[in-house]
Amino acid sequence: MTAKLQSIFSDKTKQITVLTGAGISAESGIPTFRGPEGYWTVGSKEYHPQEMATRAMFNQYPYEVWKWYLYRLSVCSAAEPNRGHFALVEMEQLLKDRFTLVTQNVDNLHLRAGNSSARTFQIHGNVFFMRCLNECQQQLYTLPTTILPRVSDQELTEKDKIQLSCPDCGSVSRPHVLWFDECYDEHYFKFESAIEVAEKTDVLIIAGTFGTTNLPNHIANIVFQNKGTIINIDLASNTFAELAINSVNGEFLNMSCSDGLTKILAMIKK
Repeated sequence: MTAKLQSIFSDKTKQITVLTGAGISAESGIPTFRGPEGYWTVGSKEYHPQEMATRAMFNQYPYEVWKWYLYRLSVCSAAEPNRGHFALVEMEQLLKDRFTLVTQNVDNLHLRAGNSSARTFQIHGNVFFMRCLNECQQQLYTLPTTILPRVSDQELTEKDKIQLSCPDCGSVSRPHVLWFDECYDEHYFKFESAIEVAEKTDVLIIAGTFGTTNLPNHIANIVFQNKGTIINIDLASNTFAELAINSVNGEFLNMSCSDGLTKILAMIKK
């Protein structure tokens, strides 16, 4: 890392936003679920994750989709936050109102590590929560821990189905995630808030994401157009790496999220 980055992080007026993706969770052993682990068989047909994670699939096979998510939930529940997560907790404690964390990850590891819900925008949701499919209330409910753990393709019992019902109206609930055939909104996914933060961001740290979804790309482009600094941390080059290199004083750090975030934390402490 260069002296120019140290100078940037020494400035006590900079607004710093961190955008995280699957790469930081992979270091805790959570697969992306867009690979072989995400494929799911319903009847005689195999479905891809982009087909499973849709409102259309849930409408057709609600409990098959729930089985898929409960298995994912079990994987996330067994994982532990890593050095990268804890570095972000310390960053928030040091920077306070100058810090915002925007995460695409639904695994709850940032909050479990200690980041605050107020400064953590979970723009794709959180698999540890459910909500009413019919939206009788715009409220989130914690999934009952008694439903875990689950193995792959474990059938749901009648008791399980009752636990997955809306506590208010009794109808089927849904996982609190942004499905591929849905749009971002403010109430559930902090869309407007994330855009507002991007407009005020001086330094954007992107850790472990290739930017395959709309809002993260939008955030990065806003910071770039506003002549902010972009730092991309990843083990492989990607579109964000190029954006970072071409941003004002930006850099691509070809390393793990844990290593990169720990090094940045050390600069902030200086």
